[in-house]
Amino acid sequence: MTDATALPGQPRGGVESGPATARAVNVLAPNASAMTLDGTNTWILSEPDSASAVVVDPGPLDDAHLRNVVDTAEKAGKRIALTLLTHGHPDHAEGASRFAELTGTEVRALDPALRLGDEGLGQGDVISVGGLELRVVSTPGHTADSLCFHIPADRAVLTGDTILGRGTTVVAHPDGRLGDYLDSLRRLRSLTVDDGVHTVLPGHGPVLEDAQGAVEFYLAHRAHRLAQVETAVENGYRSPAEVVAHVYADVDRSLWPAAELSVRAQMDYLREHGLI
Repeated sequence: MTDATALPGQPRGGVESGPATARAVNVLAPNASAMTLDGTNTWILSEPDSASAVVVDPGPLDDAHLRNVVDTAEKAGKRIALTLLTHGHPDHAEGASRFAELTGTEVRALDPALRLGDEGLGQGDVISVGGLELRVVSTPGHTADSLCFHIPADRAVLTGDTILGRGTTVVAHPDGRLGDYLDSLRRLRSLTVDDGVHTVLPGHGPVLEDAQGAVEFYLAHRAHRLAQVETAVENGYRSPAEVVAHVYADVDRSLWPAAELSVRAQMDYLREHGLI
């Protein structure tokens, strides 16, 4: 058995619904797959003594899951007052409109197409609900509209797909850009250094106890993969599919389509910097 403390980010055991920090409760969506890991983590955030809560990423359009989120909040004596999205991929956002119907809440997101209501989200915004403070951190890269939410009182950051609880994420070309993603990882690293963030609440996978270790692992992994792609191109592997077959030979072939998106983003980055 592998010691979890030896794994990147120090994952906290298995993935399950329930409290993760003093202010964050996970409701795991039933949409497990190779890409979504154990399923989407839908987060209910609130001050312990508050009757109001915020939900981040309602998840897929699964009525039973959405009602379970509402029921979980209500059983804790909380009313859902606001819905937020980390980004617009369906496994995080498809159920948002239906969830808004169930809760009567606005949906705030960076992408105007995903919003229900007049307010969006952007870097530096501070959201206050029932005494809970969330700080919006712009983290493009996985997608152009990716955001994270810093919870200062828990010394935690909710990362959507920017950092996962297990494995690494895809920079989803053409919407995602590797240069932006690397900048976003550095921005998250500054939260761990300057703001004392130590817990990652990911969009998929287990909670991570070592936020800085997770970010450093992601940065090292990206540098390693980028060097591999650069070498592969120099050695004559020209198309993204050829590079994937060479560089990602150790990865499950069912994940190669996603890997190809990442390789396209990496090749764009290398071209932009005159390296291929």
